[in-house]
Amino acid sequence: METFVLIHGAYHGSWCWRKVVPLLESLGHKVIAPDLPGHGNDKTPINDITMQSYTDCVCKILDAESKPVILLGHSMGGCIISQVVEYRTDKVKELVYLAAYMLENNESLFQAIMQDPGSELLQNLVVSEDQTFSTVKDESIADIFYGDCSETDIISAKSLLVPQASVPIGTPVNVSNEKFGKIPKTYIECLDDKIISPPFQKNMYSKFDCRNVFSLNSSHSSFLSIPEELVAYLKKLAE
Repeated sequence: METFVLIHGAYHGSWCWRKVVPLLESLGHKVIAPDLPGHGNDKTPINDITMQSYTDCVCKILDAESKPVILLGHSMGGCIISQVVEYRTDKVKELVYLAAYMLENNESLFQAIMQDPGSELLQNLVVSEDQTFSTVKDESIADIFYGDCSETDIISAKSLLVPQASVPIGTPVNVSNEKFGKIPKTYIECLDDKIISPPFQKNMYSKFDCRNVFSLNSSHSSFLSIPEELVAYLKKLAE
């Protein structure tokens, strides 16, 4: 049995995995889904949130594990897991990118977002006056994040979203062939995604030697809309 560590994306928290965790646990796997600093129940002030604080949070979890884990990142979480594996290469068995940013060395999330003409994220962002954080236009959240989710899930998710600190978004990842490059990678693309367009997802994963590429007919939030199909792919990886 494997240990899965699930890293949420921007604006979200560990709550987004609430359907996935019990499904993986029912298969006998251990699952850890933390709130990153400033997300979910973590009350880190927004001005204290950096990419380093994110990666420190994940590294602390890996340090407590006795064997290598399957480390999965959704959306912004892709940048985080790429950076973490540079610090804890021996603690990661596989990297899994779920509709996630898979960046090259010295590339930032902000740069990637700017390069994706098919994304509907930028035009729906509301940036704070001091540019330290952003939120998403309330009227657009359901469509761009949760297009195929139930009304109940959308209402719940919208109530749990938090402002996203800007500093991590602008911080380039620093990854190497010697560490990041040697860890097996799987990409799970979401074909109805309006946050990271499917062509841009393909453009990213095509630059890397992925062991698997799986496809889901879902929005950006497959963990809420089709968790069983997502877990079926994770089950394959564990086997």
